[in-house]
Amino acid sequence: MPKISTRCSRTLQSTTLAFLLGLAGTVSAASVLDASIEEQSQIDRASETTQGRVDALADETERLLDQYRLITQQTDRLRVYNDQLAALITSQEEEKLSIQRQLEGIIVVEQGIIPLMIDMIDALEQFIQLDLPFQREDRVANVQRLRDNMDRADLTVSEKYRQVMEAYQQEVEYGRTIYAYRGQLPGTERTVDFLQVGRILLAYQSLDRNETGFFNAESGSWEVLDDAAYRRYIDEGLKIARKQSAPDLLMLPIRAPEAS
Repeated sequence: MPKISTRCSRTLQSTTLAFLLGLAGTVSAASVLDASIEEQSQIDRASETTQGRVDALADETERLLDQYRLITQQTDRLRVYNDQLAALITSQEEEKLSIQRQLEGIIVVEQGIIPLMIDMIDALEQFIQLDLPFQREDRVANVQRLRDNMDRADLTVSEKYRQVMEAYQQEVEYGRTIYAYRGQLPGTERTVDFLQVGRILLAYQSLDRNETGFFNAESGSWEVLDDAAYRRYIDEGLKIARKQSAPDLLMLPIRAPEAS
């Protein structure tokens, strides 16, 4: 076997060493590359995780912002409502004080008007007793109804006063109307036709028209009219009052005024 020179041997050793060093460098670079790739992967995964958290936080922030805007709107509405409610309460308090003052005034008025109404009812009853006795039973019954109503708790003072004034108004109407009605002649059991001409005449006529008379306010008694003309005028007055005849001039037994 031929011998290899020392120089060649050294050269071969150097080449082998260089090859081994190159191979080691290649393996080291691959490891570094793999490590770099793995590190980059970890960074990417971390970035994805971080981005997910950022997106979640952004969504939560947007949700909280919408909720804040909604609560702010509700707060503004509640503030306006509370202001309006406060104004309403103030107005109600003022109205309450006004009603209390009115009630106090009503009590004072009632203390004066109730005795006044009682006096008015007494005066009305006395007036009816002194007046011509037309429809006296109904008018006296009306006065008694007014007296009974004064003791009723279910009627207000204003309603009682209205009824008293209504009774007075009715009496006023009696004085300016002509009215015919059928009833019993006082002191007898006969049914006759009555003719009321305001408060100046109260006459009667029997149903067979054979008797005519009138109430003499001066003597306070009923008197028979013998004059046939008066009978005819009373009969005509009854027809006018019943709207069976047109209004016309009538000759009635009215006492003429006398010089004082």
